[in-house]
Amino acid sequence: MSDTDMSDTDLRDTDMRDVHATARPAVGSAIDPITLEVIRNALASTADEMALIIMRSAYSPVVRDIMDYSTGLCDAQGRVIAQGLTLPIQLCSFPRIMQFVRERFGATLKEGDVLIANDPYGSGGQHLPDVYILKPIFADGVLAGFAATVAHHTDLGGIVPGSVAIYATEIQQEGLRLPLLKLYEAGKANDAVFGILEANTRSPVEVLGDIRAQIAACNVAEEGLKALVSRYGKAQLDSYIEALHDHAEAMMRQTIRDLPNGVYRATDYIDGVGENPAPLAIVATVTVGDDTIDIDFTGTADQVAASINCPISLPESAAFSAIRCLSQQDIPNCEGYLRPITVRAPEGCLVNPRYPAACGARGVVGYRVFDAIMQALAQVVPERAIGGSEGGPYLLASGGLHRGRPFVLNEMVVGTWGARATKDGIEGISNPAANLSNQPIEMIETDMPIEVLDYGLVPDSGGPGEFRGGLAFVRSFRFLTDARFTLRGDRRAHPPYGVEGGGTGTPSEHLLVRLDGSARNLPTMPMESFTAHAGEVFRLTGAGGGGYGNPLMREPWRVLDDIREGKVTREGALRDYAVVVGDDLTVDAVATQRLRRERGLEQQS
Repeated sequence: MSDTDMSDTDLRDTDMRDVHATARPAVGSAIDPITLEVIRNALASTADEMALIIMRSAYSPVVRDIMDYSTGLCDAQGRVIAQGLTLPIQLCSFPRIMQFVRERFGATLKEGDVLIANDPYGSGGQHLPDVYILKPIFADGVLAGFAATVAHHTDLGGIVPGSVAIYATEIQQEGLRLPLLKLYEAGKANDAVFGILEANTRSPVEVLGDIRAQIAACNVAEEGLKALVSRYGKAQLDSYIEALHDHAEAMMRQTIRDLPNGVYRATDYIDGVGENPAPLAIVATVTVGDDTIDIDFTGTADQVAASINCPISLPESAAFSAIRCLSQQDIPNCEGYLRPITVRAPEGCLVNPRYPAACGARGVVGYRVFDAIMQALAQVVPERAIGGSEGGPYLLASGGLHRGRPFVLNEMVVGTWGARATKDGIEGISNPAANLSNQPIEMIETDMPIEVLDYGLVPDSGGPGEFRGGLAFVRSFRFLTDARFTLRGDRRAHPPYGVEGGGTGTPSEHLLVRLDGSARNLPTMPMESFTAHAGEVFRLTGAGGGGYGNPLMREPWRVLDDIREGKVTREGALRDYAVVVGDDLTVDAVATQRLRRERGLEQQS
């Protein structure tokens, strides 16, 4: 994040009651805290309404069901002033791309313009399937702000269906690359751009339908922001937006001041790519000052000849998400809270690659950035840290012909959290840095020549701890026609970490079962695509979440509840928790106390 233009105002002791004392005053009046809260919620509601419009009108499962998209509002300077309840890990893509919008178009934008882009290098995007639709909003002929959306599209061309090939070595192999263009100019559609999109996707109906859903969301945002301008006047609304940025900054600085000053460093690893992967380090050095935090990724592995390179806007977003998790206050979701935080990464490393590095599968690195920062923060505030989660969404991209027409399945399976202080990990939920959902089985089977054989949780897979990590998921797909597919997973050689003595979760597994019954455990990130024949099965097992605290401190009744719910087996209870459970599903308290004493822990009363 390059937003370093901090306010000169000292907001150290500001709260909502005295925000008028430090925020820039409205024209002719002081900032009223009640009005500020009303405007804040109106902006947030508009961003959420944008998200609902996309969900309800999108064509593709990856947008409609998985909800891989984000919405936001920006002020006239391009600063985020609200973001919908979608993906935290896309937060900083809007500030980045708005910088390019201001540089590329300046004051030449007109009412009715709509912009489109997806280029990670020339437009501030993250990878080619993420298409941005942006609309400048004018009130009485004056620029009042921007509506911003980004959505992961089913297919933008490239060498594999779904446009995410681990084995791509440069971005030109990954699909259609769009610099910032005008999709509409003064309200008139640019038919040439629509034609290029249609000609460069295997799923034109879904892609064009999803783009129109994004445009509809921008139109709703335009109405919402114009209504606020009409109610308050542009000058007064602008002053309240400045106050909102300042208030968010003040709250974040207060959060940071509660932390001990110091330098905290952690290293996590991507398993690597191919059949014989070499681990790739993600190194996060978190320096806490009086009211600032600096995050430096020096020491991180160099960019690689594969598509997991991660353009800087995603690591920035992951870093800001991790720091925001420290706050126990409801900080406004605007760009002001980013001001006390700086993020740095050497050019040419895995989290800040040079053009033309491929980056289609970059998400796995972004989620590991979140994990590395969380491990660093666990050294200073373990009570607010979280054990390692599944490693981010597991991606299965598959395609072929069905009934004479191309089909593309973009399956992003999310699964589990690590444990936290006083709380077990949660299953069946998106990674903490995301907000995705798993596709309903019925929708997959209705639209695709694929049968889902099973979908559930794996017992004994959560990392042991006083609070247990979330369980791994398993999902099996039977192909009903010949198809090509690619994978993106992780957390096999380096399973999710535990915190404060908690154990690691179980590793992931990718199993391809052929028609003759033979099975092969595929690499987590293979440097090739695979052909599955009709009747063959791909079985995906995610990683289990990391535990929190000493497993021998877990109350036996909690372990017994886990057994009754099928989350832990009796053998797992004995092995991991030293809890003896009889055939009648009752705890043998005497045997448990003796076993725990033998393992070095006196039974707690």
